[in-house]
Amino acid sequence: MSDAALSALLAQVFPPAVARGICAVARADMARLFHVEHSAVEGAVPARQREFAAGRIAARQAMGRDLPVVMAEDRAPVWPAGVTGSITHAGGWALAVAGVADKLIGIDLEVDAALPAEVWETVLTASEHAALRDMPDAGRWARVIFSAKECAYKAQYPRTKQLFGFEVFEVTLEPVAGEFTVVFQRDIASFAAGDRLRGRYSIGGGFILTGIA
Repeated sequence: MSDAALSALLAQVFPPAVARGICAVARADMARLFHVEHSAVEGAVPARQREFAAGRIAARQAMGRDLPVVMAEDRAPVWPAGVTGSITHAGGWALAVAGVADKLIGIDLEVDAALPAEVWETVLTASEHAALRDMPDAGRWARVIFSAKECAYKAQYPRTKQLFGFEVFEVTLEPVAGEFTVVFQRDIASFAAGDRLRGRYSIGGGFILTGIA
């Protein structure tokens, strides 16, 4: 996978108004971290440090500004005033998207592989199980659902600040349009049961990308 291929994948998922950043983990330069960022991972193994650095470098590309994105006590990124964004890592790459504060934005990148059968019961609702039953390559589509839930969780978290499990979201895929809908199954802070988040997904180059903006 190349930067250009990932850029194309991002363009299929996010509208032009959403700024994006890409950084290969192998090329991440720890020297580009601000002290407040570096201190958050100074005790981590080198691989985790490089992954963290790649995410912050991608975030700065997306913001178009050389500002720190610190890590809160809950490990969520804290974006500079006036900015909201989301960061993801997978398969040796880090991606970030950024937009105007108070907007919902989320991103998740997954390696294009079947979701292991042993986690289906944790990730999927009964309705999602039923929808996959008649789909070819169900394991891959289970991974798309997993990614959509991860993406939706990141999008809503800055607003709710609540931790919850996969069962709170139910995902409906629209393969022809490359879109998905995430429905809250119970009240979560400012969201009510039945509230919906809409997103897009794309598959290519060995990756699955989901986005909400």
